[in-house]
Amino acid sequence: MFGPDFLRQALIAAPVILFSLTVHEFFHAYTAYRYGDSTAKDMGRLTLNPLAHLDFFGTLMMFLSGFRFGWAKPVPVNPYNLRNPRVANLWISAAGPLSNIGLAFIFGMVFRIIAAGGIDVSEAVLMIIKFGVSINISLAFFNLIPLYPLDGSHILKSLLPPRYEAKLFEFQRFSPYILLFLIVTRSFWFILGPIVIWFIRLFAGNAFFYGY
Repeated sequence: MFGPDFLRQALIAAPVILFSLTVHEFFHAYTAYRYGDSTAKDMGRLTLNPLAHLDFFGTLMMFLSGFRFGWAKPVPVNPYNLRNPRVANLWISAAGPLSNIGLAFIFGMVFRIIAAGGIDVSEAVLMIIKFGVSINISLAFFNLIPLYPLDGSHILKSLLPPRYEAKLFEFQRFSPYILLFLIVTRSFWFILGPIVIWFIRLFAGNAFFYGY
């Protein structure tokens, strides 16, 4: 498992994943701060320093899963500090996935420039850029799954009429088990796979898959 190929992949994939998770959590914290809650800022989480966001078990799982799965520490939010909590919760929750879509777009544009111009870059640099596209798109849409504790569950709560809140709460009690099943069996990929591939083609072009 921990042979030369794994170490090579770790040196390339791990920094990209850590950077992507850090940006994800930073934008949660930044959006919460903009809506009036300084809890994350006061705890040192309004930063792009990855050490402030690392979760020990999330990082360990990232390596054990071969960089297919991992997580950072959730950003703390005090809803009583927020202006217009319902709207704030929507945008705080969406900020993380949207930041990853933005990163994927940037990496994708860099890849398009390299591919279109035939620019000579090292294999390691090219892999970092391609990882930047695929990891960020995957991270964004995985987090949009409407199962607790993912961002999608908070977005769904903010969008549903208040009268459905009790039913949603009952459903979300079982959400972690459903999510665990989807992760272990990788069933979520049947739904997210085509979406991820479509966005990779949109941002980076067909050359991402063929011939470069």
